[in-house]
Amino acid sequence: MKLVIENLTKTYKNGVKAIDNLSLEIGTGMFGLLGPNGAGKSSLMRTIATLQSPDSGSIKFGDINVLEDNMSLRKVLGYLPQSFGVYPKMSAEDLLDYFATLKGISNKTERATIVKEVLEITNLYDVRRKYVAGYSGGMKQRFGIAQLLLNNPKLIIVDEPTAGLDPAERHKFLNVLREVGSNCTIIFSTHIVEDVKELCNEMAVLNGGKILKHTTPQKATQELEGTIFTKAIVKEDLEEHMKLYNVLSRSFNADNTLNIRVYSEEKPSEEFIAAKPQLDDVYFIALKQDEPILV
Repeated sequence: MKLVIENLTKTYKNGVKAIDNLSLEIGTGMFGLLGPNGAGKSSLMRTIATLQSPDSGSIKFGDINVLEDNMSLRKVLGYLPQSFGVYPKMSAEDLLDYFATLKGISNKTERATIVKEVLEITNLYDVRRKYVAGYSGGMKQRFGIAQLLLNNPKLIIVDEPTAGLDPAERHKFLNVLREVGSNCTIIFSTHIVEDVKELCNEMAVLNGGKILKHTTPQKATQELEGTIFTKAIVKEDLEEHMKLYNVLSRSFNADNTLNIRVYSEEKPSEEFIAAKPQLDDVYFIALKQDEPILV
């Protein structure tokens, strides 16, 4: 099933245009929505999830007109927001059983089967009797995936799910998403480029409520072949290089010099070395091209 968004607009009462005439098509598989904080990612996710209404535009998922038929979408939707609360003195098993009841699974045996299944998928079965409130951050996020899988969703939305997770927890969480993402549509909203690189077969860069680039991670990096160059400089020379070249990013070397990455159609000067394009370069170029031109 395909998600089709056309000319979607949302402006809040304070005048912030969070979604700006946005159109996008998303098919089956893992779709990465990449953008900085404040880009409009959460506003778009909440609108698709029917938690808020847009000012104009349309959203269709398969044959469901989302804005006219919220309930039909919610029956096939799994949603994991940036943060969610849990009852403090309930085990994962009991809480999932409760959520399954709320989702309309009235048969006790059927509930027990689906609860066991989602606990195993998310690697939480061994801690199923522990209070969810006592889980680590990564375990809570995996519990979030478990609860959204209860109704066998066809559209899954996860909003900034790896923010704040340590590397081990992040790895476990991404593995869970890989496992469930093969036969449904998953929108993975994040500001972490590495998540998209590891997980997604398709991606878009969002900023200011607008789609700046819609592509695949592989195609996006291939398009930059021969245009990324690096050079080691001392910190004192950074400002001058920022003026002279299109500097995308910089990182410290062991000797406290800076390594800068520059985007240029041809070699900027003899001191520069050609570098293999990375998805970070794609992201930074899209954001820089969207910056207003100062006159």
